[in-house]
Amino acid sequence: MDAAPFSARERLSARALFVGRRIDVRALDRVERLADAPAVVRAGEHGVAVLFRYGVLVLFDVQAREETDFIDSVAPLIDERVDPPESEEVEIRIEPEGSERVDPQGAIVLTAAGVDRLQIVADILAKSVVLAYYEARVAQVFDRIEPLAANLRRGGHSGRAGREVLRQIGDVLLTQQNMVGRVEVAEKPDLLWERPELERLYNRLRDEYELRERHRALDRKLDLIARTAETVLELQQTRSSLRVEWYIVALILIEIVLTLYQMFFAH
Repeated sequence: MDAAPFSARERLSARALFVGRRIDVRALDRVERLADAPAVVRAGEHGVAVLFRYGVLVLFDVQAREETDFIDSVAPLIDERVDPPESEEVEIRIEPEGSERVDPQGAIVLTAAGVDRLQIVADILAKSVVLAYYEARVAQVFDRIEPLAANLRRGGHSGRAGREVLRQIGDVLLTQQNMVGRVEVAEKPDLLWERPELERLYNRLRDEYELRERHRALDRKLDLIARTAETVLELQQTRSSLRVEWYIVALILIEIVLTLYQMFFAH
């Protein structure tokens, strides 16, 4: 087992792909693992891949053709494929005598390219790409909510647009459950319990990618979407109740008219 698969390299590429809602990492029983938690396996001729159960692959120095082949090879393990996948890329530089950081050009600088450091980088990139995916989806829902809210404010009906927005809202609200139950954006990786000396690197990258801030902002937006869904549902239920009441009134009036007709004209 090579603890530093890129020990002779000065630069390498990293690419995170959100490919599906879930990857059955436990089923990776036919490939050689370089590490676990998260799983690290070889990919392509010279690269490696880090797999996360919440649907993300992070590929290090994997060429485009190799990337396609690797995704095809793990496709049976992926549930609810995301097509096209959300992606995020970064360059990694190895500077044994330098400090570990993100430089002004956005490259990640490491003092070594060991598997443990790659796992830390992969954890950050995986969470960042998941946040990017859901940030885009939430933004789309907000774009649909705005005209609906304006229509309701004018006293209009939500109608089909309201039902469509409610469907999208329901789908997006599943995001909250997925992120809390699977991604655990705010949680540190288990690796840091075994390698506490890497916590400084993790904290620097977490702050650089603003994971906490983006997670909190997404939570606030999801809460607002949830309240919007409740409001639309209440309006629809109120209008449905009013329609039922009018139907009842109409039936009573018809009954009265029929009764009067029988009293005065039936004989």
